[in-house]
Parts: sequence; C-alpha cells; structure tokens
Amino acid sequence: RLTWAGPFLRRTSLDELPQLFNVLSGEMCLVGPRPIPTWVYEQIDEPSFHRRFSVLPGMTGLWQVHGRPQEYRLMARHDLRYVDEWSFLLDLKILAKTIRAVIRREGAR
Repeated sequence: RLTWAGPFLRRTSLDELPQLFNVLSGEMCLVGPRPIPTWVYEQIDEPSFHRRFSVLPGMTGLWQVHGRPQEYRLMARHDLRYVDEWSFLLDLKILAKTIRAVIRREGAR
C-alpha cells in the first residue's frame, strides 16, 4: 500500500498470491481460519477459541466470505463454526463465494 502498485494489488487481491506458496508447501490450506499475528494469539483469553488451531490456516474462510467485519468475537465465531462444521462441500461453498467476491472486488480495502 506504500507504493503506486499497493492499492492495485490490494484491490485485486493479488497481494494474497504469495500465500499460494504456503499452500503448496503444506503449511496452509485454501480454506480455513486465517492466520493471526502472534500478538493477537498472545491476547486470546478464551480457551474455546484455541480450537481454531486444530486445523491448518487458510487463504480464505467463513469470516472472509461474510464481509470480514472487524469484530474479534464475530471472527472467532466464524472460525469455530468452520472447525465444527467442516466438510468438503463447505469448502467448495466458501471457495465459490471467495471467487465471486474477488471478481466483484468486494471487501478488498
């Protein structure tokens, strides 16, 4: 975002492409809870929220396809719902919604 290309990369979601290397190396999945910074992890005081770490992080997830509201508890609720209700069909639905959002440029800031 600091260069002339930053806003374009963010708007088109091309800034997410480097995460594909993490997916290809097996460190991430296409769908799952988004990785969180260490400083956020250190502030988690709800033991139930740690269940989100029982699955690999993903490039997209329920929180992202529901508008990415900047509310910690809502994000946590979506992450835990994903962990509890995981299925191949759920992953396909999330991927379809993600592709639609990227094409429409929805949610990218």
